[in-house]
Amino acid sequence: MHGQDSRVKRPVGWVRWGVAVLATMWLALAGLPAQALTAEQARGIAQGDNDARLGALAAAVAAADPGLARFLQALLADEVKLAGEQVLIVPGGDAARAVDAVTGATATLPDTAEDVVNNNRIRREFETALAALKLFSPDRALRAAAIQELKDQVDESKLGLIEKAEAAETDAELKLRLALLKSAVLVSSSRAEQRLEAARALAGSDQPATRSLLLERLAPGAETDAPVRAELQRALAAVEGRLAWGERLGVMFTGISLGSILLLAALGLAITYGLMGVINMAHGELIMIGAYATWLTQNAFRAWAPGLFDFYVLAAIPLSFLAAAAVGAAMERSVIRWLYGRPLETLLATWGISLILMQAVRTLFGAQNVPVENPSWLSGGWQVMSNLILPYNRIAIIAFAALVLAALALVISRTRLGLFVRGVTQNRPMAACMGVNTARVDTYAFALGSGIAGLAGCALAQVGNVGPDLGQSYIVDSFMVVVLGGVGQLAGTVYAALGLGLVNKLLEGWAGAVLAKIMVLVLIVVFIQKRPQGLFAMKGRSAEA
Repeated sequence: MHGQDSRVKRPVGWVRWGVAVLATMWLALAGLPAQALTAEQARGIAQGDNDARLGALAAAVAAADPGLARFLQALLADEVKLAGEQVLIVPGGDAARAVDAVTGATATLPDTAEDVVNNNRIRREFETALAALKLFSPDRALRAAAIQELKDQVDESKLGLIEKAEAAETDAELKLRLALLKSAVLVSSSRAEQRLEAARALAGSDQPATRSLLLERLAPGAETDAPVRAELQRALAAVEGRLAWGERLGVMFTGISLGSILLLAALGLAITYGLMGVINMAHGELIMIGAYATWLTQNAFRAWAPGLFDFYVLAAIPLSFLAAAAVGAAMERSVIRWLYGRPLETLLATWGISLILMQAVRTLFGAQNVPVENPSWLSGGWQVMSNLILPYNRIAIIAFAALVLAALALVISRTRLGLFVRGVTQNRPMAACMGVNTARVDTYAFALGSGIAGLAGCALAQVGNVGPDLGQSYIVDSFMVVVLGGVGQLAGTVYAALGLGLVNKLLEGWAGAVLAKIMVLVLIVVFIQKRPQGLFAMKGRSAEA
């Protein structure tokens, strides 16, 4: 009901008032003493026609007081009401929480109170005023947020405000961002020399928004001055070159991240299949068990130790290993130990076990996926470039895969269990003659491989959905990694996992996810045809057997 008479104003009047408002805001922020928001200013901002309200807003910005920011936020949230000469803020529309907009004192909301109506033009000016107040805030985070907010609504009328903020800014990074923001304004200036200078300045940017701005200015008919257009094209080439590096590094990171996940999923299979020769089709379900163990650990911490929730992953790591290792040991002792040397029967038996495990999980926990929440220290990401953010959970998985690989290598090469596993693998009869309990070693080795699969499930729970079908997504990839790297070769497993991850992501950007998967499979088939032993051939007696 307020401000409707502004419809008869001409657009020229709007521009004139907008420039006047922003000029007054700039002068106010330039150095007038701060003062509290007054009742007259609050009424002027809340009622009257658009031009009058904007004039009152320009005068009130001189206050630079937190009360003005709160009042503007309430106006934007439609929480301000007029009760005669009094302006009230009603949070959430709850009359019991009504307060005076000026004093903050509790107030009674009369039945005759009227809503303050804000059209789109008024809202935009309120948002600009809020951003202006934040530009001069002592809090760096608020100033950074204000620059980000103004970036999407820059025009020549805001140039004075930006220049004033740039002159007052002490942080080097924010000062640079303000300079680029000013250039983004000037690149649309009516003066060719200003557009030329702005184009040169924008050439140093690495922001995707700058590329969009330059493309907009290079659209047909947008820029008619030949020297300026040439400078804009040079600036666009420079910006796209920097952004291309971010995209390349992003592809490399996602490829290494996928390779790390494949490595974790395949390491356990490298023992059960590579060293023991067991085709374990239930390997994916062991990964699933590790993921569900992580979910149960999370729920236990949330229920009984909510203050320690951020540390539940540290407890989930050993528990997921033990849960999967126990299931693996039970599988080996009850079924697989009777099928050594009979690969087809082993394949069928473990496939049946995988179906039993999936159905057991569906019965216990339901068929729907269950949510696993990242702890706070694994949430968010590290912004390396403007268009490249490395998620903390992916970085953690890469580091975790490296630690698991190092621990497994130490176990195999430096421990008594590793010595027995290598001895039984290379020459079972001789190891038995030397007093090694080969049946027990088989159980330990299979439990170790299964436990590592559980660790893979713990890691996967941090980046994807956890459900009964989780393991089915990785069983084929795990076998491909082991076969490509060379049966029984841990080094080959590492190279194959990282290589497949990188190749898959590179091909995805070119051909799409489905075609990339098909192309990778074809490449592996061709490679195995030419080199059946994989990347690394096994050496020693086992290769001659």
